[in-house]
Amino acid sequence: MPTSATRVFMNGNSQAVRIPQEFRLDTRQVEISRTEQGDLLIHPLPVDRGAALLNALVAFDEEFAAVLEEDRSMQPVVQEREPL
Repeated sequence: MPTSATRVFMNGNSQAVRIPQEFRLDTRQVEISRTEQGDLLIHPLPVDRGAALLNALVAFDEEFAAVLEEDRSMQPVVQEREPL
C-alpha cells in the first residue's frame, strides 16, 4: 500500500490535510473516522447528484404539480415544419 508524508495546516477554524495528487479523490464529500489505534480513515462518499433536486422538490405540495400539468396542457401545439 503506497504511503506519502504530507502537510497539515489550519484553514479558518478547521485543521486540513493536503492530499497529494496520487491520492486525489473524485468526490466532494468524505466520511472520516478514527480507529481504536488512533489512525484516521477517510472514505470517499459517492456523488449524489439527485439529492439536492429531490430535497428541493419535497418542499412543493401536490397542488403545485397539478398547476404545472394544467399549464402544460394549455401550451400551443408544436407546428410541423419542413427542415431548412
